[in-house]
Amino acid sequence: MNHSQTPQENKMGVMPVNRLLISMSLPMMISMLVQALYNIVDSIFVSRIDENALTAVSLAFPIQSLMIALGAGTGVGVNALLSKSLGEKDFEKANKTAVNGVFLAGMSFIAFLLTGLFAVKPFYMSQTNEAQILEYGKQYLTIVCCCSFGLYTQFIFERLLQSTGKTVYTMITQGLGAIINIILDPIFIFGYFGVPRMGVAGAAIATVIGQVIAGIVGIVVNQKKNTEIRLEFKGFRPDKRIIGQIYQVGIPSIIMQAIGSVMTYGMNRILLTFTSTAAAVFGVYFKLQSFVFMPIFGLNNGMVPILAFNYGAGNKERLIKTMKYSIAYAVALMAVGLVVFQVFPAQLFSLFDASETMLAIGVPALRIISISFLFAGFCIVCGSVFQALGNGVYSMVVSIARQLIVLLPVAYFLSLTGNVNYVWWSYPIAELMSLSMTIYFLIRIYHGVIKHVGEEKRADS
Repeated sequence: MNHSQTPQENKMGVMPVNRLLISMSLPMMISMLVQALYNIVDSIFVSRIDENALTAVSLAFPIQSLMIALGAGTGVGVNALLSKSLGEKDFEKANKTAVNGVFLAGMSFIAFLLTGLFAVKPFYMSQTNEAQILEYGKQYLTIVCCCSFGLYTQFIFERLLQSTGKTVYTMITQGLGAIINIILDPIFIFGYFGVPRMGVAGAAIATVIGQVIAGIVGIVVNQKKNTEIRLEFKGFRPDKRIIGQIYQVGIPSIIMQAIGSVMTYGMNRILLTFTSTAAAVFGVYFKLQSFVFMPIFGLNNGMVPILAFNYGAGNKERLIKTMKYSIAYAVALMAVGLVVFQVFPAQLFSLFDASETMLAIGVPALRIISISFLFAGFCIVCGSVFQALGNGVYSMVVSIARQLIVLLPVAYFLSLTGNVNYVWWSYPIAELMSLSMTIYFLIRIYHGVIKHVGEEKRADS
């Protein structure tokens, strides 16, 4: 057992940091880009049904965000605890963490099965009374929630691979799921090759099938390739201590992402006071920005196990180097996104069959919101640093302040001007506040945690 772990430990603790970060992050970034692509393609096909269909799928985003928040947040906790256990050579704890992570994924599915059965209609009715949007939304979101077992299987087994540094396999599972979705979208939505035309429901079914296949492949790859972890369910009972440690890191991450759902829901309510087209524009923005933000999340997913491992191993120099490289790459990626959104907003909206009305609202929206990209890359990476070092509550506080205390109230007050273009300025304003808080917490965590990494080991020696 120990022989199989040595190369992986050497990789995380010995390989030059820049090369290690790139080798672990690049597969994740590519798979996240494919994920972003399938999100966009999904909406491009749905927009060809009509604008109400696009609005319905856009309004579903808060619930879908919650689903992802629960899966990704739990995954962050599993990832950090498992990588730290491997760094400390506590292989029994690493195995227990993995098994309890799989159990928590099953609990997450049950929560959203119930949401799909009972909460979808009230959720849509709280946002709109447009009959066609309600019908489209009910079809789409019920299928996505009730069949979310594929999503949660995919989440947990990909995180197990990330925890041991095998991110190239995660690229395969995520990429496969996304490509299957992209292929099936037009077939199910428009009814090709003898398949009945299913419209919005077809988009949901294509999404679910992609997730299920990716989840199955994730299980198979873990069983065959992930030799550092043994998944043994015989006589399994949930371990409260392990679950507590997973959620110590995971809950702030879940809350942080769930806050995004609340913010999106609130923004949709504000924008619907202008027109349903404004809400559709906001939905399109979210799809497009994922193409910029997803690679940053991929970078984070590669960074977190390296930070957690070297934190556990007491290697301060490698920990700091990993942070510096990650921040530099994130800011550079965001700068590219900013340029694209500033120069090509009309071309981006034309992908979604945008009407003149949608272009009139959408072009200034992309240009104004993308100003916030200048600061967002730094803030996102630092948020993941806080989580990896066991201070996820800092990330949560910044997220709550940015989205609920600043962004939504500012958007509401700007909406009172009667000009929808002013609403978009809430993004750069909120991001400036986020930047100042992130810098403050980074200084605190440096003096409280990073500065002292490895001191115990030096004292022992």
